[in-house]
Amino acid sequence: MPVKPMLQVALDMMNLHRALQIAKEAVEGGVDIIEAGTPLIKSEGLDAIRQLKQLFPNHTIVADMKTMDVGTVEVEMASKAGADIVCIMGVADDGTITEAVKAGRRYGAKIMVDLMRTSDPVARAKDVESFGADFICLHVGVDEQMRKISALDDVKKVSESVNIPVAVAGGLNSETAPEVVSAGASTVIVGSAIIKSPDVTSAVRLIKKAMTSKKGIPSTLFKKYSQEELYSAFMKVSAPNIADAMHTKGAMKDIIPRIKHDTKMAGRAVTVATMDGDWAKPVEAIDRCEPGEVIVVDAGGGHVAIWGELASWSCKKKGIAGVVIDGAARDIDDIMDMEFPVFSRYVSPNAGEPKGHGEVGAEITCGDDWIELDMKGRRPKAGCGAKAGC
Repeated sequence: MPVKPMLQVALDMMNLHRALQIAKEAVEGGVDIIEAGTPLIKSEGLDAIRQLKQLFPNHTIVADMKTMDVGTVEVEMASKAGADIVCIMGVADDGTITEAVKAGRRYGAKIMVDLMRTSDPVARAKDVESFGADFICLHVGVDEQMRKISALDDVKKVSESVNIPVAVAGGLNSETAPEVVSAGASTVIVGSAIIKSPDVTSAVRLIKKAMTSKKGIPSTLFKKYSQEELYSAFMKVSAPNIADAMHTKGAMKDIIPRIKHDTKMAGRAVTVATMDGDWAKPVEAIDRCEPGEVIVVDAGGGHVAIWGELASWSCKKKGIAGVVIDGAARDIDDIMDMEFPVFSRYVSPNAGEPKGHGEVGAEITCGDDWIELDMKGRRPKAGCGAKAGC
């Protein structure tokens, strides 16, 4: 095992030209190991490994093949392309791993076994060591990270159970890297906190500094948020940032901000279905809202106002975060003066009547986007910004 922990950058991206540039910047920062991530290999093929090895002949190049079958063939392919280490999945058949190890010996590559989704990491780590693997990787996948799953406990158990180096991957940054090193990791694998940084070189230096310290260095951008932390996360970014992260999904069409520049809102949505000009249910929703929630109204794209100054004052006094209306609002100048966030499709001076049609808490369409309850029947999230709409 190395005396000092090693830092591995995971180039989990689709474009090789960008990956090569990030690798150069990461090497300037002092990164030890360069990984051609699975998305990169799938997108660009083994040429990604060839070019990385050509550019960085003195660095260890990892091919994250995520091999589940035919270990011999895939190790041969990756090693001949220039990979020094090839990743095999721990949930693969024993024969796949043992054949991969044999192929690695034959073609001069070391084998790292990724224990992601194994039911008993300690037992599987012992198996993998007995098969002749060179490294073990404890890996928390992105989908697991969203549920705040951590590999920290397993790192300590596994590192104490085997005599081969243990690498750790999965949402690590300058805050969490020291924790896995203290638990026994010899290699820290970092993706987003490096490759998505506006200054890759500085990000690498920061993480390397953190890895040799007893306490983490705060990270404000590259961290996973729990359900309870979503509000603070949304308020750090713009609506375009969120739309990009959702691959252009979830954006409301033609819903215009009726607010001052740089105003934001975010909160759990209270949905309302009503008719054009019928403001009874939207007003009823105010009483049913908790502070910090957002009223989202489907008024069928109508042109008669179902919202105005008085309703906005009621919301502001109660602490409701804002209102989104697929329909019309009025008294916009007064609403802007009180700095209450209102987004609507139209502005109209004429108000309707409280007929009482519709429903509070229904699944609705707003801005051509479907707003539904989650699987547990809870309210969805809504977020908007002055620059971006909803």
